[in-house]
Amino acid sequence: MAAKGLRALLEHVRYEVLPAKATEDKVLAHVPRDVVVTVTASPAKGLEPTLDLAARLAVHGFRVVPHVPARLLRDDAHLKDVVDRLLEAGVGDVFVPAGDADPPAGAYDGALPVLRRLSGLGSPFTRVGVTGYPESHPLIHDDVTIQAMWDKREHATYIVSNLCFDPRVLGEWIARIRRRDVTLPVHVGVAGPVQRTKLLAMATKIGVGESTRFLTKHASWFLRFAAPGGYSPDRLLERGEEALTAPTAGVAGVHLFTFNQIAETERWRRAVLERLGG
Repeated sequence: MAAKGLRALLEHVRYEVLPAKATEDKVLAHVPRDVVVTVTASPAKGLEPTLDLAARLAVHGFRVVPHVPARLLRDDAHLKDVVDRLLEAGVGDVFVPAGDADPPAGAYDGALPVLRRLSGLGSPFTRVGVTGYPESHPLIHDDVTIQAMWDKREHATYIVSNLCFDPRVLGEWIARIRRRDVTLPVHVGVAGPVQRTKLLAMATKIGVGESTRFLTKHASWFLRFAAPGGYSPDRLLERGEEALTAPTAGVAGVHLFTFNQIAETERWRRAVLERLGG
């Protein structure tokens, strides 16, 4: 790997975790306090486990980013309650995707109305993240997803890209959004050093309906993990190094999807930093 640029990306890292029973202990045992921890939310479990874990990790001194999917919010009063709880817990950074709940829990069917409402509440969070889609969204045209980022730019402070396994596609997407004057910093979504069997086990634990949706949306993931040699985040970062570290790319760091393989992810990151001289 080219040392300087990739080392900087891996030093500014975010770990995405699932709010499972053992997650708090795993984070405390293996994650340095300077690593940002983001906590997912799913239709199967709702927002409560996410908010509870975020508050507990904040008490331990982590900079934590709860996911607040628009389609899990019942109404404006529910959003206000979520805001108040997170502010009381000392959380100053939230990630607002549309979410997968179908049908939505309430009136919000996408992220933009929630972002506008947060602005109407006085922009209570210092940082607000939104989703980017390097690989085509199964239901939304690419131009629409890029337009959505443009529409959200006044309310958000950064973008987290969805998982992408193709460094060429990732580089082209970054160039494309910059040509469209989307200037928000990007945290590049990368799968950690996950094993296919553990990914499948995780998928089956999140609920029957959720698992079906997960596997339907992400069937190609399993093919990649099962391919000869498996998946390696090292190779993705190596091959995308030029595009990801170019000054014009505006890449702020790496967002690692841990799939709750938290110890393995941190061990991998430290090994790579050591090889790079960090």
